[in-house]
Amino acid sequence: MTVCILGNGLTALTLAKALVNYKIDVDVLSNKKNYKINTLRTIGITKNNFDFFNKNITNIEKIVWKLKRIEIFSENLKKEKLINFKSNNDQLFSIFKNHKLYKQLEKDLSKNKFFKSKFYKEKNFFTLGKYDLIINCDSFNFITNQYFSNKIVKKYNSNAYVTIIKHDKILNDTAVQIFTKKGPLAFLPISNTETSVVYSVYNVNNYKNENIEQILKDKNFKYKIRKIEKIDSFELKSLNLRRYYHKNILAFGDLLHKIHPLAGQGFNMTIRDIQVLLKIIKKKIDLGLPLDTSVNSEFQKQIRHKNLIFSQGVDLIHEFFSIERIMKNSFLSKSLKTVSNYPAINKIFTKIADRGVLF
Repeated sequence: MTVCILGNGLTALTLAKALVNYKIDVDVLSNKKNYKINTLRTIGITKNNFDFFNKNITNIEKIVWKLKRIEIFSENLKKEKLINFKSNNDQLFSIFKNHKLYKQLEKDLSKNKFFKSKFYKEKNFFTLGKYDLIINCDSFNFITNQYFSNKIVKKYNSNAYVTIIKHDKILNDTAVQIFTKKGPLAFLPISNTETSVVYSVYNVNNYKNENIEQILKDKNFKYKIRKIEKIDSFELKSLNLRRYYHKNILAFGDLLHKIHPLAGQGFNMTIRDIQVLLKIIKKKIDLGLPLDTSVNSEFQKQIRHKNLIFSQGVDLIHEFFSIERIMKNSFLSKSLKTVSNYPAINKIFTKIADRGVLF
């Protein structure tokens, strides 16, 4: 029994490693021979997902930077702290560079006898008929266009600008999110001398990288910046796929859902998806049942509504601060600050961010 995974991005390799750990044969098929991963991109991972990753996929202890606190500010309150999430242990959230995880997964898989990586051309799609279960992690192939184009899409009229700043050495264990008048700005530490930056800017038509560099310098109140790396950008939109599978083909990763980066939850949603999928597959194997379309049906049944609720929750946060920005009023921020000061409510917010809705 061999599972086929289409695509060779970070999600595809993560899922492949999870499956081979269960001694399942996995063929990863890619139509790109030389896949390049952006060295500027970083990923945030919650404590719960970090523990799952270490136990069930691969140990990432050496490549993550652990954060003890997350602080939320608003320009409308003159940079008063709205919410302060903090951990009683050494980790609330962790950040790592995408390419470091990708290299580690590549290395782990190259040594695994259950894993094969193959190059294919779209004209050879007929060969997929030999697989009982196909998991599609590729957004740009024939299967995606034909079977997974029916989705709910929302465009934010915004671009995300991402870079890494190098700065003087400090104790760098606190992530900072500032809701500025132009959009949310996140400073995400990755070492005591480097911090990843994600700035989501509204109405971006007149913006250039030089503007963004100056804004980062102006809004930063914590770091003595030595260098700003190359700035990358991409359009922001959210999406939720209406149907997760077609027969024995399951869509996965960004094909299923994309959310606004303000909450740092995109890859966390994918890890939670993997947790659910692994439980379904393990149950099938334990019962001696084949891995077929019933896996896809059960996966959609268990996870689609949870992903939709979580995605809408992130979108609600975005709309909350968008309304305040348009109104030019601090009433909503003041209300949020008051509510979040209650320990019980703060604990609920932290748990939802860590585990996801209803997990």
